[in-house]
Amino acid sequence: MITFLRIRNLATIEDLSLALEDGFTILTGETGAGKSIIIDSIRLILGDKASADLVRTGESEAVVEAVFRPGEVSSLPSDAPLADGELCLQRGVGRQGSGKAYLGGVLVPVKKLRDCAGGVVDIYGQHDHVFLLDLDNHLDFLDGFGRTLDLRRETARLAQELRARQREILSLEDLQRDAARRLDFLEFQIREIEAAALKPGEEDALLRERHLLKNAEKISVLVGGALDIAYEREDSLTSLLSRLRAMVDELAAFDPSFKDIRDSLEPADISLREAADLLRKYSERQAVSPEALETVEERLSLIEKLKRKYGRDLSDIQSAHRQLLEERDRLSRGRERREELDAEVDGLFSEYGESAGRLSELRKAAARDLEKLIVRELALLGMKKARLEVQVRTVPADRSRLDRLKDSGLDEVEFLISPNPGEEVRPLRKIASGGELSRVMLALKSIGRDQDAPRTLIFDEIDSGIGGKTADFIALKLKELAARHQVICITHLPQIASHADHHFRIEKRVEKSRTFTSVEKLDFEERVEEIARLISGRHVTPAALENAREMLVHNLGPRPMSANKPSP
Repeated sequence: MITFLRIRNLATIEDLSLALEDGFTILTGETGAGKSIIIDSIRLILGDKASADLVRTGESEAVVEAVFRPGEVSSLPSDAPLADGELCLQRGVGRQGSGKAYLGGVLVPVKKLRDCAGGVVDIYGQHDHVFLLDLDNHLDFLDGFGRTLDLRRETARLAQELRARQREILSLEDLQRDAARRLDFLEFQIREIEAAALKPGEEDALLRERHLLKNAEKISVLVGGALDIAYEREDSLTSLLSRLRAMVDELAAFDPSFKDIRDSLEPADISLREAADLLRKYSERQAVSPEALETVEERLSLIEKLKRKYGRDLSDIQSAHRQLLEERDRLSRGRERREELDAEVDGLFSEYGESAGRLSELRKAAARDLEKLIVRELALLGMKKARLEVQVRTVPADRSRLDRLKDSGLDEVEFLISPNPGEEVRPLRKIASGGELSRVMLALKSIGRDQDAPRTLIFDEIDSGIGGKTADFIALKLKELAARHQVICITHLPQIASHADHHFRIEKRVEKSRTFTSVEKLDFEERVEEIARLISGRHVTPAALENAREMLVHNLGPRPMSANKPSP
């Protein structure tokens, strides 16, 4: 239930706080006083789309805060931040229509508000009975009532798998029409890549080899010159180093300390001779045939050609090769795959038929139970002679038209009604009046809510367009719902207002050219005056006051109710 609501800078509301209780709460007031703004604020907390038009003129942001006591609600997310059993939510709306949402003081996406609060609050507007005009809603309600949603989800899964297989079959048929020509082309491409016998890193190696071959003459001259300096000419480095070592040896005969210098020259001599040897060997194998460069160029040209056709580098070509092989295999085994698909479809279609058939049986059984409950509820709402039939029409599935399979199964569900004795039942959406639709809707909501954990039910002028005895019946039903749920209702009808446990009056005033909406909780005598206003209009008569008092005493007893007015 909602225990507290605060609204700031929303439309004509500057700053308004409501302390709410369980039971049956009524909101009344003149047309345009701002009653619907209260409901709009709750819709914002529930995560509905925000509009910048809601922000009060002259203010930068509208803010709504609410405290919920969700109780035992199975749909409440496990991570909902409860504090002492309460859930605190806040929603801001800026001038651009955007804003921030907070859950337990923590910034969250707006969807998180919907996930948490949406499971504990239902809002029914004056046009909510429009859902009865959509046959899909009839089916959804029946499945919810009959607790067949798990089986319906399984049926939907099978229908989706069947449609997926059908799409694959159609795609396979398209492929097979051009399969022979495509296979020839695939074989050519595969042979072209395989004949190249590409190796990892080959292109880089060929590029390096081409660079060497193109500069072979220059390299040969440089190698010869280096070899000449290092070894071959009379004043080569090796000759000079040999003479240096001889001189140091003679010096060592005079001073033994020169032996260290001689020893330090030994590695240099070895390294120089090794370098000279490597240069000599390189020179010996440097002989280059004209065909070598041509061979490398041809190989690189082949690789470039394959790259243009199959990808930017050798890894792309190899990847293309794998894809071509897979497509060839797929086309080659197209007939085999078609046989597999046909077998899979046969099995899934059989499963779908069994699941949808079982779903139909359960729906028909649930429909009979629902009819009895609705007729009982309608009788309590003043339609004592009404008959309602939940028609379940089963349309067999067509194996040749898998694309037409419904996720919901084989059934079409429609509510039929006969409001008066002696009349045949006819589609509810075609013959029911606004008052009848309102009562059927309330009966359905009552039945559905009886299966739920306690929650908050908000009715926004659900009584629009009705009066007289019908209003009395609806008031009693709302009072009955309030025994299990917190019920909050906006009404213009004294019959409904006089049954409430708590009554708030919403008023609009103008001060210094600014409009303000305020709310006041009424005590017994104030309720008498407000209900009298609902009876007679702006000019309250003594007869209306007496009538209002009688209604309150009859519905609530003679004990005056405590005001418990909130602080302004």
